[in-house]
Amino acid sequence: MWKHVILVIVCMSVVFVMNCGKQEEMETTNESVQPGTEVTFQGKPYTLIGTPIEIGEPLPPVKLVDASLEERDLSKERGSVLFLSVVTSIDTPVCEEQTHYLGEEGDRLVPDVSRIVISRDTPFAQKRFADAADLQDLQYFSDYKKGSFGKSTGLLMDGLMLLARAVIVVDQDGIIRYIQVVPEITLLPDMETAFNRALEIAKK
Repeated sequence: MWKHVILVIVCMSVVFVMNCGKQEEMETTNESVQPGTEVTFQGKPYTLIGTPIEIGEPLPPVKLVDASLEERDLSKERGSVLFLSVVTSIDTPVCEEQTHYLGEEGDRLVPDVSRIVISRDTPFAQKRFADAADLQDLQYFSDYKKGSFGKSTGLLMDGLMLLARAVIVVDQDGIIRYIQVVPEITLLPDMETAFNRALEIAKK
């Protein structure tokens, strides 16, 4: 009898551990809203403040801070396609999933595509995440000081003062060629469509 009880306990423990290790598959959307309009967070609306960017326009000049606390203006980058993965906070599950996708699935992109993560997390938090997740092959830039990137792109959520979830592809001449701003920020963007667009631009 005791052997039976022990066996049941062991089986229940294994099931418990397996279930704890499982994560629900996160939903992806191909829908998009315009910068400077509105997104929702768990259904609650938030206005996007700042100057909206548009396809066909140059990426606006703004200084972001990298992991070395150096300032860098991505609008001055030339010669490479910039794949900008904009996340709300690097330590939340959806943002983590988006960044892992960029780091792991994004290996299919050609070397001429620079993979960049932008958030309002501090550079220290971004570096800690990159080291813990073993995603040091991505570039991380912080908009933590004044939200200048968010304001210059129309992606800053009023009230929360965090960046809306978005993907932006910028061509070799600094011109914006693709934008997806996720309407409900608990959903993942359509990374595959953005990957394909980045590859198309890189091959031109």
